[in-house]
Amino acid sequence: MKWWYRSSYTVQQILLLPFSWIFSSIVTMRYFLYRFGIKKSIRFSVPVIVVGNITVGGTGKTPLVIWLAHFLKSRGFQPGIVSRGAGGKKQFVPCWVEKNSDPNKVGDEAVLIARQTDCPLVIGIDRAAAVKELLSKTQSDCVISDDGLQHYRLARDIEIAVVDGARSLGNRSLLPAGPLREAPSRLKRVDFIITQGKELQLKGNVLVAMQNKNNSVLLEKWRGKTVHAVAGIGHPERFFSALDAAGLTVIPHEFPDHYQYKASDLVFSDSLPIVMTEKDAVKCEKFCDERFWYLPVKAVIDEELGEKIIKRISFS
Repeated sequence: MKWWYRSSYTVQQILLLPFSWIFSSIVTMRYFLYRFGIKKSIRFSVPVIVVGNITVGGTGKTPLVIWLAHFLKSRGFQPGIVSRGAGGKKQFVPCWVEKNSDPNKVGDEAVLIARQTDCPLVIGIDRAAAVKELLSKTQSDCVISDDGLQHYRLARDIEIAVVDGARSLGNRSLLPAGPLREAPSRLKRVDFIITQGKELQLKGNVLVAMQNKNNSVLLEKWRGKTVHAVAGIGHPERFFSALDAAGLTVIPHEFPDHYQYKASDLVFSDSLPIVMTEKDAVKCEKFCDERFWYLPVKAVIDEELGEKIIKRISFS
């Protein structure tokens, strides 16, 4: 919600503050139940790296997961990945994700990760059960959890929190009065804090045709062109601003995060190109035509971070 990121409180936020205090109490109590062993965390024989955030909405953790998977593979590791499967159907039993899996079932981010990493991937509400399933059928020697910073049932060796450099922690209130899942002090307990826009840069300068992925064009070649820009992500303004900065004239179409598109959602009264994020594109392949393009982005990160992670897991 956009008002979470305003500098001053609205009447609506003030009315919601008591519910935030209740939520904060529940979150704190839950943490201490795990902290003192009243509720049990499940630890595995291989290192577990959790990449998450303490805010609701996109911060860039999925591109970081993809980058980290490639980095670990380049150093001789065989990473496996687990995720909740956000945007898909709730999986109470561990579910394997393939490159051609239905994003409406397993989630858009999970399909994107499977396609870009070629790593074994299991999703499920219970991340510990997902790791157990993953390790039982693969030779993975380390596990990356996409999200799950608050999933204390899964013991972890390294925690990486991703923070949005533009929006930061918003009004610093917990849900529902603000965007926080946990208090800002939670960041003091993680191993690494990665800020998008600083340590983590998202780069993309090539548009790819959805009907024929061999057909691509440099984004700069479309300078001055008017396009329909479609985004169903946590922070759609970032995508619209990137296209605008490249010189495109943007007609924005904002959808909820993880929105499951229908062909009728993208019927416009003209024949202008339709440009979307890659996460949105995986859900629109069945009904795309020659107007549909997507802008893939990759995380650009100093490899020093990866080396620090490897050093940490080598002694875990």
